[in-house]
This record gives sequence, C-alpha cells and structure tokens, in this order.
Amino acid sequence: MSGTLSVVGLGPGPERWITPEAHEALEAATDLVGYRTYLARLAPKPGQRVHDSDNGDELMRARHALSLAREGAHVAVVSGGDPGVFAMAAAVFEAIELGPPELRALDVRVLPGVTAMLAAAARLGAPLGNDFCAINLSDNLKPWHVIERRLTLAAEADFAIALYNPASRARPEQVHRAFALLRAVRDAATVVVFAKAIGRPDEEVHVTTLGAADPGFADMRTLLLFGASTTRVLERPGRAPWVYTPRRVEDERA
Repeated sequence: MSGTLSVVGLGPGPERWITPEAHEALEAATDLVGYRTYLARLAPKPGQRVHDSDNGDELMRARHALSLAREGAHVAVVSGGDPGVFAMAAAVFEAIELGPPELRALDVRVLPGVTAMLAAAARLGAPLGNDFCAINLSDNLKPWHVIERRLTLAAEADFAIALYNPASRARPEQVHRAFALLRAVRDAATVVVFAKAIGRPDEEVHVTTLGAADPGFADMRTLLLFGASTTRVLERPGRAPWVYTPRRVEDERA
C-alpha cells in the first residue's frame, strides 16, 4: 500500500489558525475528503480530486477515504476544529477497526488543529485555567440519558464545562434541558459564555450568568462555556471583560 491518509484539522474558522503542518498535508494531497461546508473553505489545486458529502455518516466518509488510500491516493480527510475532538479522526479509526486487517498497514496521521473551546477560551482570557471537561450535547450518536449523567457529574465535580453542538434545527430542546439540569446543581451566579462563530466575521461573545442566560441564543455555531465556582469575570471599562479560572484551588477541608 503506497497511499497515505492524513486527518486534518482546519480550526474553527480563519485560515491563519490552520497549522503549517495541516497546510503541507493539504498541499500534498491528491484527494480531499470531507463535509462540503469544510471543504468550501479550501481552494483545491489543479488536479486535486474533491469528495464532498453532507453532514451525517462520518463512518461512510471514513471508509471512502480509506478506500482511496488503499488504491494509492494521498488523502486528506478534512475536519473543522481539531480532528480528534468530536470529529473525523475517531471515525477513521473505527472504520479501520471494523475493516479488513490490511487497513492497519496504511500510513495514517492525525494532524492537530485549534478546537473551538480553545479558540473561545483565548478570546476570553483563561476560563479553562483549571480542570475542565468537554461534552458534546448532540444525541445523534449516543443516548440522551448518557449526556445527562455526564453533565450532572461534571457539574457536581465543579469542572468548567465546554458544551459542543448545543442546538440545531433538529435538536432545539436539548440545550434547554441542559440548562435546567445545570441550574439544579450550580449556583445562579455561575459564569456562562456564549461563543458564536469564533474567528469569523460574524463572531459574537456574550458573557452572562447561569441564572440570567437565555439558552435559546445557542445554535450549532455556538460553543457554550460554563465556569467553575472559582471562575472570575474581570470587567473593563468600555471593553469586553476577561474571564479566567485561577489555577489555585483552596482546600476547603483545612
């Protein structure tokens, strides 16, 4: 097998957030595979084949990419953000595990990208400065009761929480249920951030509290950040506030 497969993260939006390594892989690829919205961000070179598809069956997309690589193509599978965070890298390795043994001989690389929670955190200051977790609110690939349990335990453990894919046209209610769950566990003064379209021209960042937040503001372009009990907001006259979580946690048992 002479082909290769690179799973490439494009970051959340701006071209300047695509790593040099990812740029090199995209330049070297004979074939580009991915969700058409992400592929639309690229300018294919003459001779590159583009295999776009709707958002949906990632496993089918991964199998197609692996098939191309087996035939000798140099394939770049494109993801938004980081390909290892709720994205295509897991689908590629699942397809390898479920596929014929010879797939394991392929040259497969995962190239990191800037994931949405890190881009949002950088805009804000340092809200993920202490322990945090990331939860995908979509129940397309896992049952809702699993999401509820994980969200409850993360809230009780006082993690800062990044919520991916909070709402869509097909799933408008989950974000409201998530807020209700968090409001039952966390203080109403908990810092909440709606980070929408980070890095793009229509970027919006809203800093509020759990008690005052309107879950209906979230959509699929939004990353939600819920602070820990120690997360702080530093107001600045005439400018957006900074949000940070101190690295030090006091021992309440002392």
